[in-house]
Amino acid sequence: MIDKPAGLLVHRSAIDAHEDDAALQRLRDQLGRPVWPVHRLDRGTSGVLVFALSAEVASRLGVALAERLTRKRYLALVRGWPADDGGVIDHPLARDPELPSAGQPHLEAQTHWTCLRRHELPVSTDPRFPTTRVALLACEPVQGRRHQIRRHLKHIAHPIVGDANHGKGPLNRALAQHLGLHRLWLHAQRLTLTHPVSGAVLELEASPGPEWAPFS
Repeated sequence: MIDKPAGLLVHRSAIDAHEDDAALQRLRDQLGRPVWPVHRLDRGTSGVLVFALSAEVASRLGVALAERLTRKRYLALVRGWPADDGGVIDHPLARDPELPSAGQPHLEAQTHWTCLRRHELPVSTDPRFPTTRVALLACEPVQGRRHQIRRHLKHIAHPIVGDANHGKGPLNRALAQHLGLHRLWLHAQRLTLTHPVSGAVLELEASPGPEWAPFS
């Protein structure tokens, strides 16, 4: 397991062909041996990222993830204050978020969420209001659909701060300037799984970086 920083690719990709730096290559070079990614995190997401030292173990862990035998917990800083303290977002998602959803198969998707903190920042991101409300949420996706948490939080009108695809550009830019940091405010905090060889239950954690301290 590594604690992936925000902005780092999991592996080199044709989508970012100009980018040579990636977590897989860093870890491979540090260990001096091949590694296999067990799952993925968006480039902008920080936190728990698991690699295996063999293709067989990576495959077995991949099956456990696909069969929902693991639990994931994320932290997300979102726009606005949710009316409730928690709930379940049950909203099917199109298979490919990069394509128009019309005509695509829509897949079952649920995300459990809890509001941990509510904050009011002394910066205006809307001319109607002198301050900006944000909230810190804990999110546990039941499935692992692509961009599931990001798309689900947009669906309930609380997009993640810094989300260029599902949020609002003016708000993201204003908060990035106010906070002194431009990032997607999504952190993979915990992954619970069963070791495929020993059978031990592993609870893998990555503490959020110091930039999260004002919201914790």
